[in-house]
Amino acid sequence: VQLQASGGGLVQAGGSLRLSCAASGTIFSINAMGWYRQAPGKQRVLVARTTSGGSTSYADSVKGRFTISRDNAKNTVYLQMNSLRPEDTAVYYCYANIVKYALTYPNNYWGQGTQVTVSS
Repeated sequence: VQLQASGGGLVQAGGSLRLSCAASGTIFSINAMGWYRQAPGKQRVLVARTTSGGSTSYADSVKGRFTISRDNAKNTVYLQMNSLRPEDTAVYYCYANIVKYALTYPNNYWGQGTQVTVSS
């Protein structure tokens, strides 16, 4: 299983970016998918997650600005980031809780990380 993230970049404060993360390989089903971020010198923290049923949750710092969504047919999760702030600068990592074969336990898989830089 591989997760390929894309969409990061440099943007001015107040701007927008859309991250994408596609899972590929041997996949029976995908449970939760989501995004973490890690700023320099800080721990990796959860930004947003979505369940297979479409429920979503967000870190307080991004509520009202970020929207997570997924396309189950494409095994892809998105993160629409609006009203970006310099404090959103970080490497963003996607993850997916994936069942590879029927009747087996799921495991978490991670994307390679994509840099988001917000200038003031």
